[in-house]
Amino acid sequence: MTIHKSVLLNEAISGLNLKPGDIFFDGTLGGGGHSKKVCELFGRSVKIVGTDRDSQAVRRATDKFEKLDCDFAFQTASFRNIDKILDNLNIKAVNGILLDLGLSSDQIEESSRGFTFQKDEPLVMTFSSESGELITAGIILNEWSEETLSDILFGYADERYARRIAKKIVERRQVKSIEKTFELVEIVKSAVPIGYRKGRIHFATKTFQAIRIAVNDEIEALKEGLAKGYERLVAGGKMAVISFHSGEDRIVKNFFKEKKMAGNGFATTKKPITASEEELGRNPRARSAKLRIFEKSKIDMGQNEK
Repeated sequence: MTIHKSVLLNEAISGLNLKPGDIFFDGTLGGGGHSKKVCELFGRSVKIVGTDRDSQAVRRATDKFEKLDCDFAFQTASFRNIDKILDNLNIKAVNGILLDLGLSSDQIEESSRGFTFQKDEPLVMTFSSESGELITAGIILNEWSEETLSDILFGYADERYARRIAKKIVERRQVKSIEKTFELVEIVKSAVPIGYRKGRIHFATKTFQAIRIAVNDEIEALKEGLAKGYERLVAGGKMAVISFHSGEDRIVKNFFKEKKMAGNGFATTKKPITASEEELGRNPRARSAKLRIFEKSKIDMGQNEK
């Protein structure tokens, strides 16, 4: 069972403007909410290809969709490998792509991988639920240099006290290995001013966000996914991306801008779409969500035929 609520659900799916006979690629399957909406609207007339790095999410979604009348193919994989995923399914191109970035509520509440500072869990933070990941939050916190930690905190989360927090992390690990989320919260608390601890956003939010992004190589995955995804879109196809922090949104905005400047398409809205007051009342997580949609040029460059 999933507790995740899909963000900007109707806006994202309506913005893709899918039609019977199309192929839809859901690169961040999660709780399956966006794909389920496509299924409800089109039944078996639209093929749904869904991927997620979390095998538990893929299993949950598969169990759900086996009870529905849908044409779907789900697999555990990263959207950065969309080319290989589609090749394995003998699909040359798709009509719509959705990337809903960030964490799902299921991962926060049920994964026990240390995504939230509100539970005392092992510092893992991997999107993949399988063991044997090369990089975990614990490895980053206990082994990476103070300078690198500072760069991660500032670069991935705009943490204003990045240097002070990085310094405290290194000081603490020299005494004892940092293993649990509450330990990291206490380290951040000791590094930042009292006023910062009382801000509207929890003082450890940006630190947890930055470490998670580093663990999962999210920035490079996004850049790779955008580039490969664009290549596998049919002429006139659309790509929708929902981001949750300024760094991700900046990458998406600049990618779409570059494609537009090259004459390869255009953003369908001048500004990113944000959640309505009604949705915010139902799902506060949507507060920071920004949806951008790009339509690929209808001029066929000799590729992208299904």
